[in-house]
Amino acid sequence: MAKLAGQLVEALEGLLGVPVPLRVRVWDGSVAGPPGAPTVVLRNRRALRRVLWQPGELGLARAYVAGDLEVAPGTDLYEVLSAVGRFAERPEIRTLALGPRDVLGAGGRRVLAAALRAGALGPEPAPPREEVSRARERLHSRNRDRAAISHHYDVGNDFYGLVLGSSMVYSCAYWTPGAKSLEAAQEAKLDLICRKLGLRPGMRLLDVGCGWGSLLLHAAEHYGVVAVGVSISTEQVALARARVEAAGLTDRVEVRLQDYREITDGPFDAISSVGMAEHVGSEQYRIYAEGLYRLLAPGGRLLNHQIARRPDHPGEPHRTSPFIDRYVFPDGELSPVGSTVARLEEAGFEVRDVESLREHYGLTLREWVANLEAHWTEAVRLVGRGRARVWRLYMAASALAFEQNRIGINQVLAVRGTEGGSAGLPPTREEWLLRPAAGAPQLFAGIPAAAPADPDLGDRPSVR
Repeated sequence: MAKLAGQLVEALEGLLGVPVPLRVRVWDGSVAGPPGAPTVVLRNRRALRRVLWQPGELGLARAYVAGDLEVAPGTDLYEVLSAVGRFAERPEIRTLALGPRDVLGAGGRRVLAAALRAGALGPEPAPPREEVSRARERLHSRNRDRAAISHHYDVGNDFYGLVLGSSMVYSCAYWTPGAKSLEAAQEAKLDLICRKLGLRPGMRLLDVGCGWGSLLLHAAEHYGVVAVGVSISTEQVALARARVEAAGLTDRVEVRLQDYREITDGPFDAISSVGMAEHVGSEQYRIYAEGLYRLLAPGGRLLNHQIARRPDHPGEPHRTSPFIDRYVFPDGELSPVGSTVARLEEAGFEVRDVESLREHYGLTLREWVANLEAHWTEAVRLVGRGRARVWRLYMAASALAFEQNRIGINQVLAVRGTEGGSAGLPPTREEWLLRPAAGAPQLFAGIPAAAPADPDLGDRPSVR
């Protein structure tokens, strides 16, 4: 048993044909792997069993969420995820497909023999309770979409307050030179959207997937619009309504618990959709785009703020992240930005501007991770250790994915032209981005002070 880590690493490298990117410490205290590499800890035999049953991302994620796998003290989570990400992008790993012949061959037999000596062979462990069950209803039916949204967004508004901070905005911030805090950067993003939409007093705004109402409040307070927001998250709607009432804006802002496919009271002068279209799905995207086109008045603008994936490698099928699908965004789908532009144009829109905010999202996610780590004890109290681990893993991994250009985020500004073909936009981009907003409102309060570092984090606090 004293050499268990070495036996496991040697057997795994023999099966894969390439060196592993991490040092591995197992429950008997032995350590193996490249010197100086970030270190992970297999705390028990169940950790190894999870990876044997589900090799790759899903098995590792299950082990981490369940607490069977840890990041070693002194190792940063970002370092671990960066090493794993680079490893997964190696051509020999990206295209690897282990069949029965590989598993039963010499490399596979060495892995099984090492696992047998470790006493790790046995039935597949049950997934952590945070893993979503496979829905039986048709993909992107209204009931299934409500269940998927509830899994992610109905975690608890207090928990989201810890992570997102006082802005309560759950999409990438806009890090202008003057934005010295997450809250300032989020206000800059809200104002950027309002300026791109050309909002003016008295206009009617629809915010599809309105979250906790921050954009509605900003648009009503600073631009004088009459606004309608829709969401199918009961907890989001409850807090958004409370914030609207506290701001004294119930005469100008309405928040509905409503699916975007159920909106019938157009036309609207402007429509925003921020971080919502990722939940629509490719089969429903034409319905989504055509529905927004019908709801928008001629000459009106749509601002579609949406995460995008990179196009697939030629000849390789698209593979969704099993961790994201089962723990974070059930049924979520990402498309390349070119596909999004094409679908909007097919629905009748004229696309006038596309702006990438990819680097901005990496910065934003690091701020959210830092918020979660700073309030770790409170977060665990609110949602449980497993779900807090899900969020820490998903946000840190997503930050790296944006920074390394594996996914992106784009604001697409589109218009519904008039019968004469006019888009109603000033002739230059500088002109329709000109109007600045006044000072930021205080939108949320009561975030607890940061607690001392918690050893459960398993590493040093991450650097923003």
